[in-house]
Amino acid sequence: MVAQPTLLYVTEQLLQGFGVTCLIFGVTLLCALPLGLGVAFCSMSKYRLVRYISKTFVWIIRSTPLLLQVIIVFYGPGLIWGAEAMGRITAVLVAFIINYAAYFSEVYRGGIESIAKGQYEAGQVLGMTRSQIFFKVILLQVVKRILPPMSNEIITLVKDTALARVIAVKEIIMFAQEFVSVNALIWPLFYSGVFYLAFCGILTILFGKFEKRLGYFRA
Repeated sequence: MVAQPTLLYVTEQLLQGFGVTCLIFGVTLLCALPLGLGVAFCSMSKYRLVRYISKTFVWIIRSTPLLLQVIIVFYGPGLIWGAEAMGRITAVLVAFIINYAAYFSEVYRGGIESIAKGQYEAGQVLGMTRSQIFFKVILLQVVKRILPPMSNEIITLVKDTALARVIAVKEIIMFAQEFVSVNALIWPLFYSGVFYLAFCGILTILFGKFEKRLGYFRA
């Protein structure tokens, strides 16, 4: 008979998996936020070819499952070009960054395009450059408008990290499931959910505070 693990042991294992979850979340967010802004600017470019390439990229990424993208990034280079397979965690990060950059770009684009053109024109009348208008007049208004949809995407990212297990990256859910298969215990799965609830709860509180601080921008 297999010895039943203690609560302390289960917690240690889940914390190890949660560290991987936090790594995927942090690196994805750090890279996808600026990359998404660049894609958004390309989607709004005055050059038709640039707009077409950018919008096609966003359409493909948003129209296919993240799970499929992770599998393709990990197995694709080796099976298609015979290249050396990248590390599992690297493949997950690449797929996640590309995916979330596409989603973030649409949030950025919607926020930027929602600002009335009169504000740009008023800045030009005052002799401001385009960069001054964007950073001093437009940016904080854009942040205020995109914060709710952006917070939703970021919280979704927390939960999507569980998809890393499809290529055997041992995040928290995979650790919890091992207790199901080896020890016939279901409670570690519920326990892993507590980590997600706490993480998302903290993010929700932080985003709520950010929204209140930007509350002086009223429509």
